[in-house]
Amino acid sequence: MHKELSLVLEPEIAFDQQNFKQHIHKLLSLTEEAPAFIRPLKRSIDARGRQVKVNVSAEVFVDETPTPVIAFQKNYQDVSKAKQAIIVGAGPAGLFAALRLIELGVKPILIERGKDVRTRRRDLAAINKDHIVNPESNYCFGEGGAGTYSDGKLYTRSKKRGDIRRVQEIFVAHGATEEILVDAHPHIGTNKLPQLVAELRESILSAGGEVHFNTKVTDFILQNKEIKGVILENGDEISGLGVILATGHSARDIFELCQKRDVLIEAKPYAMGVRIEHQQNLIDSLQYHRPERGKYLPAASYSLVGQTFFKGIQRGVFSFCMCPGGFIVPSATAPGELVVNGMSPSRRDSKFANSGMVVAINEVDLQPYKQFGALAGLQLQKELEQKACRMAGGGQTAPAQLVDDFIKNKVSRNLLETSYQPGLLSSDMSAVLPDFIARPLQDGLKQFGQKMRNYSSNQAQIIGIESRTSSPVRIPRDRDSLEHLEVKRLFPCGEGAGYAGGIMSAAMDGERCAEKLVEFYC
Repeated sequence: MHKELSLVLEPEIAFDQQNFKQHIHKLLSLTEEAPAFIRPLKRSIDARGRQVKVNVSAEVFVDETPTPVIAFQKNYQDVSKAKQAIIVGAGPAGLFAALRLIELGVKPILIERGKDVRTRRRDLAAINKDHIVNPESNYCFGEGGAGTYSDGKLYTRSKKRGDIRRVQEIFVAHGATEEILVDAHPHIGTNKLPQLVAELRESILSAGGEVHFNTKVTDFILQNKEIKGVILENGDEISGLGVILATGHSARDIFELCQKRDVLIEAKPYAMGVRIEHQQNLIDSLQYHRPERGKYLPAASYSLVGQTFFKGIQRGVFSFCMCPGGFIVPSATAPGELVVNGMSPSRRDSKFANSGMVVAINEVDLQPYKQFGALAGLQLQKELEQKACRMAGGGQTAPAQLVDDFIKNKVSRNLLETSYQPGLLSSDMSAVLPDFIARPLQDGLKQFGQKMRNYSSNQAQIIGIESRTSSPVRIPRDRDSLEHLEVKRLFPCGEGAGYAGGIMSAAMDGERCAEKLVEFYC
């Protein structure tokens, strides 16, 4: 017998394996000894009412062999002697592009400016403890990209960009828990991502691909608007069938190289602001309508969106990359900058919750930077990061302010306990941020305080600045071929090119770019 069930359960049943099994046995009138295989398929929390419920779909096999959990099999062919293609950047887009090239019979040459994931940890410790920023190895640069040290969210709204289930199954085949196939908002966690990333790399190497760390691309080999390969910092040249450019949203030197070499780029909408940090138990109580979330419910998350007006222009204010049970980390990519971001371990068991709280940047904001052309937004971003760094003492100590104090233009006498290791400095965040960010942010926080009681009180603090929400530059490409609009064999890919917004969408974009490169040039 094979049955599929749709259930609405209490959290203590939905999230406890033994209780869940007993419930199914009782529901189907099965004895405890019955040879039943029970598997949850999808699980989502409904906290809209006063009592939290969990929607679960499941399948049950009785006296029948269950179907495999995943269809994907990790059997990559040997491409060591095949034609090669170049991938610049070993984040999710680059890694999945490399694996897809192997499946299609092409040898990937994966070039990463940063270090392998294990060695990279030392540079992260240096940022947190000693305020030393290595411009080639940090929270953004290195194996796995910014995604390795993040919340590890694996959901996306980009349903049309690729096969979500396939990407999830590849993660499972490389060590991720099968829970990511079940939960409506799956995540892996920053403590587990490094090993998973190393397993993805091992698959590439075992199939005959190449992965080069501490290797920086400094120029393109261009002939008649066609890219033939890349030039490395040491002067070496690498050629291939094409180049997948998957360098992430913080590779400013690549954007500058594109502009220098007359490779078309364009300004792109983006947002900047701060990180807001609460005690996780406050967010739990607001979302679950109970004093404590209890043993079974996961750390609660939220998503907030508002509209404000500043100088007659409507501006969006919204939460971004919310990290329940997480930490705020220093994400600068050069000395003299200050950037904060968020990450969460797999269990999301930190006592803090944090989220980006950002304001959409408008065209009028970029007018003072119009001489920079397509890099106007990048220049604004850079100047604000440098200003925040100077105002907080020149290291990675971050300016911060209690939320209600910020709304009332009052400098905080004391700050709250924080997850941010380099430390905080009480500051007037309205002086750190330009008016076109600070004023809408104040209005937005007032709105969110009305939606969620105590959200915008002095039980929370804002920490600045959150400036790397997405790339301020797009490298334009053809909608169908995914090839650059002017340069043949160049495939802009992932977050850095402006075509993804997280691990899943970047991975899917990497696969699509690999497929198009092979379709047209192999």
